[in-house]
Amino acid sequence: MQANWEQKHIVFFDGECGVCNFWVQWILERDRKDQFMFASLQSDFGQKFLSERGLETRVFNTMYLWKPNQYYLIKSKAVLQIASLLGGIYKLSALGKIIPGILSDKVYDIISKNRMKLANQKCYLPTPHQRKKFIEV
Repeated sequence: MQANWEQKHIVFFDGECGVCNFWVQWILERDRKDQFMFASLQSDFGQKFLSERGLETRVFNTMYLWKPNQYYLIKSKAVLQIASLLGGIYKLSALGKIIPGILSDKVYDIISKNRMKLANQKCYLPTPHQRKKFIEV
């Protein structure tokens, strides 16, 4: 495990979901400031994160963004914050924050419910540099 994970934003995702893995790859390719690390919700690290917060530990349909000792965000709030942190054109996603969370989370839930149908289950193989960004690979 990389020693400085506590200084990063941790993206927790469903490690068995093609859509989730696509988005992890998308973030990896755009993380020019090296501010993200990743952990599957199924990993020991992911399970500990969930358990410590009293969150569901067997259903993995929610993405979490955690900044240790500061905050964690879920669903659409996590997605919008990730885009904002990536900066550049993605900062425009901040406009999505004007949409009430209940509506944006409803869209998130619809996508999440159908995610296994939306993407193939191909296995993404990160580069050696990208592999260092994963906790418990």
